[in-house]
Amino acid sequence: MKHIFLLEDDETLGRGIVMALTGPEASVMCRSTLAQAWGALAEERFDLLILDINLPDGSGLDLLRQLRMNGDSTSVILLTANDLELDEVTGLEAGADDYITKPFSLAVLRARVNAQLRRSAPTISQTMSIGPFIFDFDRMDFRRDGAAVELSKTEQKLLRVLVENRGHTVPRATLVDRVWTDGAEFVEENALSVTIKRLRGKLEADPAKPEYLKTVYGIGYTWAVKL
Repeated sequence: MKHIFLLEDDETLGRGIVMALTGPEASVMCRSTLAQAWGALAEERFDLLILDINLPDGSGLDLLRQLRMNGDSTSVILLTANDLELDEVTGLEAGADDYITKPFSLAVLRARVNAQLRRSAPTISQTMSIGPFIFDFDRMDFRRDGAAVELSKTEQKLLRVLVENRGHTVPRATLVDRVWTDGAEFVEENALSVTIKRLRGKLEADPAKPEYLKTVYGIGYTWAVKL
């Protein structure tokens, strides 16, 4: 699932954008001030940022510049009523990946968003180091504190979905669909719970008190981001 952050102080427009972009493959968090944006970005990871330029407490352009200065390469689309060519050039030179002037069609916005998500789609084609873990999904090499961990194909698929969405809760239904179904007509109801238990047994120092692979009761599971 893709996670999109929207910074827009126009409540009606913000609500429309959230509705237009939210779906089975994407979630949208909307905030209306720079202060709220900094708080959200400090706590969560996003695949795409959509930033309004003119805000009650500053400019989305300043937020973009600071993110780029901090080495953040997350894709950014700027939204603005400023339609002069100089404004667009300024936004792109500040590090924006796209620039959309108001008013705009929600269909066009969806197309631009999808294009950016395709370009920035995360891949795990190289070794990932997360806390005590090293995961190489291409070579099927998994290690904790340097020691090899043997994972089944199903465990690898489940781990990959959770790690790609680390910091976010992945619903049980989404996990079952991504890991098992693939056209299958029936999946044992407890297959996910059993595989989660096996993964914890192999990856967690204390499977009874997991630090990384956590249950979000009533919803699903998350790979926790350790600060």
